[in-house]
Amino acid sequence: MALGQHSKNPVSKRIRKERSDSLIKNLKKEYPILQDQNGNMKLGTLEERLGVDSLSQALKKLREEKR
Repeated sequence: MALGQHSKNPVSKRIRKERSDSLIKNLKKEYPILQDQNGNMKLGTLEERLGVDSLSQALKKLREEKR
């Protein structure tokens, strides 16, 4: 699967599990909410900083913080 082509499970509508060593810059195209984050940071580091366990939880928390 090409970078930025993150699929959702058609049944649960949840984002598939993303590797924690994925760089944020590779996820920014698919998830614009990540634009304010350092592109060289790994997803696992972002999850640690936010205190969450998955990309979907991180995106949810970032959206809540934007409000």
